[in-house]
Amino acid sequence: MAEDFARAVEDGLKLSKRIYLGNDRAVAAPRLASPMERSSAAQAYLPSSPMVYAVIPDPGIVDNPDLPSYQPHVHGRCDPPALIPLQMNAIELHVDCYLDTALVTVAGTWRVHCVMGSKRCDCRVAVPMGEHGSILGVEVEITRKSYATQLITAQDGDELEKTTQPQSGGFLKPNIFTLTVPQVDGGTNLSIKMSWSQKLTYKEGEFFLDIPFNFPEYVTPAVKKISKREKIYLSVNAGTGIEVLYKGCSHQLKEKMMNAGTLRFSHEADVLKWSNTDFSFSYTASSSNIVGGLFLQSAPVHDVDQRDVFSFYLFPGKQQKTKAFKREVVFVVDVSKSMAGKPLEDVNSAITTALSNLSPGDSFNIITFSDGTSLFSTSMELVTPDAVERGVEWMNKNFVVADGTNMLPPLEKAIEMLSNTRGSVPMIFFVTDGSVEDERHICNVMKKRLASGGSVSPRIHTFGLGVFCNHYFLQTLANLSRGQHESVYNTDHIEERLDKLFTRALSTVLLNITIEPLQNLDEVEVYPSNIPDLTSSSPLMIYGRYRGKFPENVKANGLLGDFSSFSAELTVQSAKDMPLHKVFAKNVIDLLTAEAWFLEDKQLKEKITKLSIQTGVPSEYTRMIQLENTEEASKGSDTGEKQKMVSRTIPLQNFGIGFGDTTATRENVPPGYGEQRAPDAAEKFVKAASSCCVSLCNKCCCMCCVQCCTKLNDQCVLVFTQLFTALACIACFECCTNVCCACGGED
Repeated sequence: MAEDFARAVEDGLKLSKRIYLGNDRAVAAPRLASPMERSSAAQAYLPSSPMVYAVIPDPGIVDNPDLPSYQPHVHGRCDPPALIPLQMNAIELHVDCYLDTALVTVAGTWRVHCVMGSKRCDCRVAVPMGEHGSILGVEVEITRKSYATQLITAQDGDELEKTTQPQSGGFLKPNIFTLTVPQVDGGTNLSIKMSWSQKLTYKEGEFFLDIPFNFPEYVTPAVKKISKREKIYLSVNAGTGIEVLYKGCSHQLKEKMMNAGTLRFSHEADVLKWSNTDFSFSYTASSSNIVGGLFLQSAPVHDVDQRDVFSFYLFPGKQQKTKAFKREVVFVVDVSKSMAGKPLEDVNSAITTALSNLSPGDSFNIITFSDGTSLFSTSMELVTPDAVERGVEWMNKNFVVADGTNMLPPLEKAIEMLSNTRGSVPMIFFVTDGSVEDERHICNVMKKRLASGGSVSPRIHTFGLGVFCNHYFLQTLANLSRGQHESVYNTDHIEERLDKLFTRALSTVLLNITIEPLQNLDEVEVYPSNIPDLTSSSPLMIYGRYRGKFPENVKANGLLGDFSSFSAELTVQSAKDMPLHKVFAKNVIDLLTAEAWFLEDKQLKEKITKLSIQTGVPSEYTRMIQLENTEEASKGSDTGEKQKMVSRTIPLQNFGIGFGDTTATRENVPPGYGEQRAPDAAEKFVKAASSCCVSLCNKCCCMCCVQCCTKLNDQCVLVFTQLFTALACIACFECCTNVCCACGGED
């Protein structure tokens, strides 16, 4: 899907050469990728900032709506339609950072500068998001019309789709959301507001924010007289009593306020060209020791859950003098046939790196599974240079794909190997791209085994590849064991994401965390219910609901690296200016969805549905729709025209990741994001015909063909003439269509 999109943008840029922009040009014509750059063209033409494209199925409508060039008519159509990036007249970025989450809003104005004033085209909005981005909504305003996304229940969505065809849109890639605005007149200005949430990354006491804000040069208006206004507003509420220090920013910002735990910046300017780099910002909020705090907040007035809200956080500190935990690690890797090639190679590379980062005194083992199970060693191996080298050699020889995906035996074997752990942290890293029928049974077996695992039970850290594995099953396994879960939906970033999971899990600094005295509260609920361990590479953020009076003195307890007890007072404060229900909405919905899947709880599904609709965060039990409002003149008015609003609901394609695909797992379909479109009958016929002709031409020289034709009778010649004429017409139609799209009708 992403490659098709990039190819359509490339065709659109070629097609845009038809547009006459006059002599008063501010920028040069769009530059296409050179032949040397073609290999990375797909990535180059994907949106690296909020973008809007004109969808062009008919190249004949492409022209300047203000200065028609009266070019010759272009025959043929673009299939798939070309995408011409629209020029942008204004952009405004609002970012509010709370704890480890950023709420982002981008508002801008784009103009359909490439379509005749008398014609219309669809416009496609693309919203690229940062780390773990989640779309919250898109609003569009044009002359006499407005559009806004909205969430409805899955049942209502299914009913709507029975009468209305879903509009194209959804996720182009896991971090790129697209939406289609139907039939916009040439020359129209579109005012668009896009909202999403994303995570801040954390490293050594420093938070990093990265927002896609790299606009290509060809979206800059070509006319010099058009003003270009760029605005950026940033606020940071770290929510801590620790001093927050600004470290760096990609854009020039003016400081507006700096208090303990709070920062505010702004930037407003008329610019010659739009930002050509992503917006990045970093700040520190760290101390030398583990510190934490707790927020209290009343439930919002219209909240579906009227219990009060609490949230607590723990920062790991620099931990320079703290003894590190010893670790016993078992890597459990899926080697079914769908993992062949890059996925398994990346997993091999990531595990090799993780093994090199283990310390003397740690121990490890490696288990692979498909239909059967293979072990690197029958017992845990102490980390030595020789053992690590043998482990890497074993992976290189035994990471060989086979049929089947049998998950329970390798997990039970890993638990058994870690059953006698003393004085160290037992960890299982479970990596798979598949889904199986007995996943709930696996969770129940693991739950029983973990309950009998002693004071420090094994942590199961899970990693899901692609869209065919059940990520909620993997989330459940992690939640049951205080583990971490990470996922990647395409094959581009497997090693990078897996490295992050290994780094985070292997840097544990505090175990068995409890909050005292939560047990004295009424109807208390914590997300997640089993509090994960604190690591040096990530702060811990926990959300919960309760009834009753919250105690004034709250403590966080746990175990340090030498297994001595840890206890710290948590500063309790009111979170008046922090929308906690929005900050934690995505995490809470994911955790509840995993629990609803595991328990098959209908009431929990209804709760998720209501929470999703209230917060605007999509879920498996809601569907996104586009609400169109049109101003129309009412009839029968004696005092002049009156305007009335006419509404229409447009369903969007369902973009939930689902609960795994056991059929795709059995058929060993490789992991990836987006469905591969099956060729239709016409495409198969053209491909077969062209292959036949090419094969024939490669085997016969021209003289052979001439000599053969002289020996054919009239009837045979007539039949062959009609056949080749039909094939030529089909091939010519395909060729003309591609040429028109590629050349913009110039040739």
